[in-house]
Amino acid sequence: MTLRQTFIDSVDMIILPPVRDLGDGFQVRRALPSAHRRMVGPFVFFDQFGPTTFSAGEGLDVRPHPHIGLATVTYVLEGEILHRDSLGKVQPVRPGAVNWMTAGRGIVHSERSADDTRAAGGPLFGLQTWVALPQAKEEVDPAFFHHPADTIPETEAEGVRIRVVAGSSDGLTSPVQAFSDMLYADVTLQDGARYRLGTDHIERAVYVISGGLAVEGQSGGFNAGELVIFKPDSEIVLRANGPTRIMLVGGEPLDGPRHIYWNFVSSSRDRIEQAKDDWRQGRFDTVPGEREFIPLPD
Repeated sequence: MTLRQTFIDSVDMIILPPVRDLGDGFQVRRALPSAHRRMVGPFVFFDQFGPTTFSAGEGLDVRPHPHIGLATVTYVLEGEILHRDSLGKVQPVRPGAVNWMTAGRGIVHSERSADDTRAAGGPLFGLQTWVALPQAKEEVDPAFFHHPADTIPETEAEGVRIRVVAGSSDGLTSPVQAFSDMLYADVTLQDGARYRLGTDHIERAVYVISGGLAVEGQSGGFNAGELVIFKPDSEIVLRANGPTRIMLVGGEPLDGPRHIYWNFVSSSRDRIEQAKDDWRQGRFDTVPGEREFIPLPD
């Protein structure tokens, strides 16, 4: 994990996430957490998976694994992922839709390619983020919600289209029931289009999915695969260098630090130790129809 130097006044830092190959050419870029920045707003984890193209007979196989103290947000840009969890939910997520899974006191899920998708092969590209729950909600009952693409609010004007995946922005509010103030939006800009990033949210960042960006009136810019974290209260006008797609990320800072071990997030180290022991001893609920699982890392 490295930082890229910048002299743009409104920018706090630019994180260049490392690329990890998980096998068969399937790559992941992890922008959060990093040694330089643990979180942005309530976001404590930010992964880009893909882009990749599976051959016929190949697909995604993330075996059942547990979570506590967070909500996972799955947003697919290309392809499809089949979600199964210990609540008995089975739900494919396709481009533009949102899977929001509240882990709370504990949930187990798998993420795979459906049989028909695996048989045909095809692309897979998307984002997986974790939102830490407020301390008062860390032990809520687990829950899962799917929001189809046509329920996600969007608006378009002057070469800019914005879809509010979770939280609120630009007068739009997502139907996703978040537990704290947050900003998570998919923004597509035509070449030369401008977007004003407001100050409604305390912490703000931009992840560049494709294309490039500049800050109006400043030299230098941002490239695909970079997480750009802005200084609080700074008024920012972004300009697209070529057709560009970004995710806006941010919100209210968390109510205290969070500890992260593997897939567990908590304000309490003791709670994470308990979760580790619960997974070792098989005390979590299982995913119906699944026999495999990911062991606790050493």
